[in-house]
Amino acid sequence: MNFLRFPELSVRGLSHAFTLRSDPPLMLGDVPEILQEAGLPENYVMGEQTHGSGVAVVSKREAGRVIPSVDGLVTGEKGLALVVRVADCGPIWIHCEKTGAIGLVHSGRKGTELGVVRVAIRTMREKFGCDSEKMVAVLGPCIRPPHYDVPFADEIVRQLRAEGVGEIVDTKLCTASDPQKFYSYRAEKGKTGRHFAMLSG
Repeated sequence: MNFLRFPELSVRGLSHAFTLRSDPPLMLGDVPEILQEAGLPENYVMGEQTHGSGVAVVSKREAGRVIPSVDGLVTGEKGLALVVRVADCGPIWIHCEKTGAIGLVHSGRKGTELGVVRVAIRTMREKFGCDSEKMVAVLGPCIRPPHYDVPFADEIVRQLRAEGVGEIVDTKLCTASDPQKFYSYRAEKGKTGRHFAMLSG
């Protein structure tokens, strides 16, 4: 398996990865193997991903579960991997240096309109006492203009700024512009695989 990793997360000691295109595509049943190969904990939690603004606070008690009706996951526990799937929507990795709390968000056009990343930041502040200025947020590969006429990636960055996030990193990577590396639901007319974004504190 091939993974993308981001120096802004690595420097904070965060285990993380983003799977690149593979043949055959990776499936939900492959998650334990993906985590092992990427060096993340075997305990993991996923969200159902309904393109909404739901965010769940999770712990090892939920390990192995898919949490209904959420597109964002946050935790204050070590040794727990958060996992989301994307194929044009934006994955956002979040870490608070003050508390060690982490978040992982799936935000496409609808989720961005509903402000799911803002909900995640606010939930981390409320539940864990996080300080937005001590946070880093990394926006990974997603579809962007000219391949899509909605610049939701720019709106995600705007929302992160509005929440006072101290370090915002936009990778500027477009899923539709590099079919050798990425899946694109839109460019491939729905017949494509999914990337797995992962994060552990």
